[in-house]
Order: sequence, then structure tokens, then C-alpha cells
Amino acid sequence: MTKASKALLVHLFTATGAVFAMLALLEAAQEDWAAMFLWLVVAFFVDGLDGPMARKWDVKANAPRFDGVTLDLIIDYLTYVFIPAFALFESGLLPGWTGWFAIIVITFASALYFCDSRMKTDDNSFQGFPGCWYMLVLVLFAVQPNFWVIMTLVTVLSVAMFLPLKFIHPVRTARWRAVSLPVALVWTGMAGWAAWVDFDPESWAHWGLIVTSVYLIFAGIAQQVIPVRKA
Repeated sequence: MTKASKALLVHLFTATGAVFAMLALLEAAQEDWAAMFLWLVVAFFVDGLDGPMARKWDVKANAPRFDGVTLDLIIDYLTYVFIPAFALFESGLLPGWTGWFAIIVITFASALYFCDSRMKTDDNSFQGFPGCWYMLVLVLFAVQPNFWVIMTLVTVLSVAMFLPLKFIHPVRTARWRAVSLPVALVWTGMAGWAAWVDFDPESWAHWGLIVTSVYLIFAGIAQQVIPVRKA
């Protein structure tokens, strides 16, 4: 198989995320939230693999017809922002005006963030909260906190999208990657299990989701505070 063929297959693999997004949306329309999140977990898994594959097969040079960055952003907006915001609104976790506030803020702020030319830092982390609303909403479905807690988290993270705060990319941020990548894999496993058991409040996965989410949110900020140790 030629390099061009392998690079094209990477684009095709990335594009499957759009299919999984549609399958998730169909489940969301039926208010089957567990099935919706299972499809989003699959899309999240694809998103974690396609980047390293794209760099390995150099898709920019070997399959330049398709812009992998644009393709990835389109799918990410669907899976990380649009569908989770819909689920948050329709699920009843945010009653009345609070639901409208959340979906407007999430979709509007994320649209701006996804086209921000300063999104990435020099160490391949994200500058500002990277719009991973899917991860937050899944944890909210699992934990079912008070709606004021949800409103506070939505507001704070929406503002954090445009602050000079660093948020790690578990795969691409080299510093602490030996910890960050396993934590992200554990989060994915916990998320899949929580959805599989239909967010059973007795599930052990919920605590795992909370612990791993806290690390993934604050690891980048901690790196800004803790200086790099010189060799």
C-alpha cells in the first residue's frame, strides 16, 4: 500500500466520527442518553487515534486534497459541543431558563473558540478550556449534581475558554504524558462503563470519572505554576 493510500485511509477513519455523531444524535432524539454517550465514547476513541496516525503517515504531504484539521474540527464541534449541549438541555438537568442559558453559552463560545488562531500553545497544549463539553456533560449525567453546580461549571469553563490558562492534550503534550495518557485512557474506560450501566448511581465508575476529570482539567494549569526542572 502506498503512502498516499495510507494517508487517505486516515482521512476516511477520521470521517467515521461524523457517522458516530449522527448515531449519537439519533439516540439523543429518543432520549436514550446511555446509548448516545456510548457512541460519543466511540467517537472520542477515534479522535484519540487519528491524530497520531495522521502525523505518522504525513497526511498533509501524502493526501493534501482533504484538510484533516478542518475535518477534525467539524467532527469535534458535533461530538464535543453540539450533541452534549442538546443532551444537557433535553435531559432536564437544567430546568427552565437555565437550560437555555447553558446551550446558548456553550454553542456560541465554542464556535468562537474553535476558530481561535491562538488555540494551541508551543507545547501542543490548549490555551483556554478546549470545549470538551462532552466530557463534562457525561460526568454530570453520572453524578447528577444540583443545577446551580452545573450552571457554575458551565459559566466558569465558558469564560476559561478565553483565558491564558493551559489545558493539556493527553497525547500531544509531552510533559507528564506518562501520566496524562493513562489517565485519559482510564477516563475513556470509566465513561464507557458508566454509560453501559445506564449511569447507575451505585457504579464505581463515577468516582473514577471525577478523579480523572479533575486531573485532566487542572494538569495544564499546574504545569504553568510548577516550573520545568532543568536537566
